Amino acid sequence: MDFSHIFSNMMSASFLFALLNIIFINIILSGDNAVVIAMAVRSLPDKQRQQGIIWGTAGAVILRIGLTFVAAKLLEVPFVKLLGGVLILWIAFKLLLGDSDEGKEKQINGLMQAIGTILMADLVMSLDNVLGVAGASNGNMLLLLIGLATSIPIVVFASKLITRLMDRFPIIVVLGAAILGRVAGEMIATDPWMARTLHNPGHLVAYSIQAALAVGVVVAAKLWVRHHAPQPAMVPAGEIAGNPFSVEGWDIL
Repeated sequence: MDFSHIFSNMMSASFLFALLNIIFINIILSGDNAVVIAMAVRSLPDKQRQQGIIWGTAGAVILRIGLTFVAAKLLEVPFVKLLGGVLILWIAFKLLLGDSDEGKEKQINGLMQAIGTILMADLVMSLDNVLGVAGASNGNMLLLLIGLATSIPIVVFASKLITRLMDRFPIIVVLGAAILGRVAGEMIATDPWMARTLHNPGHLVAYSIQAALAVGVVVAAKLWVRHHAPQPAMVPAGEIAGNPFSVEGWDIL
């Protein structure tokens, strides 16, 4: 293998410019993935939280490499993005419920469940991301692999930051679920079958679907908790006043 030729290609202006494009794309497109990871690991102990972020992100990047070869074709298949959007809605709903159900079981299998959730969500959400990175690489496999590898530290850093913010400001969990609802709406609205059914909807319809699902997933989780959670014990008014995000029936607000 001619390493000098590979190195000279890596130092070329076009290669470096394409790499910067891929890094920028990763920064822009990895935000949703970082939200999923942060929400999936937020209830874990600090040590397992770190492991969940690292293993979940590494597994997600491996999935992206595999998806690179099939992403373009998959996105053209009717119902793929529609079903993917429904799956993202379900994941957002479950993550928003957090620790409200099956607490002991989650403590036992928490790390594996978090990693599984991360991989499942990233598998669905990464199709568009992969296309963006693949397009910027212009068919250069080395550039593509380097670009995908750079997404690891970006997502890890963003996930850690969002997780810490969620610990400090629980309302961010709700915002994260709303973001996932918007992502699901975007996937559903751009599915080929939906586009034909709605006769190629314009931006207003697409944004309306995104907004409706962003709000809808939060409202659905709120109603679920209200109707299925045990009646909360009476709490002194002074303790409620101490938490500016306290809302009856939902402990994360």
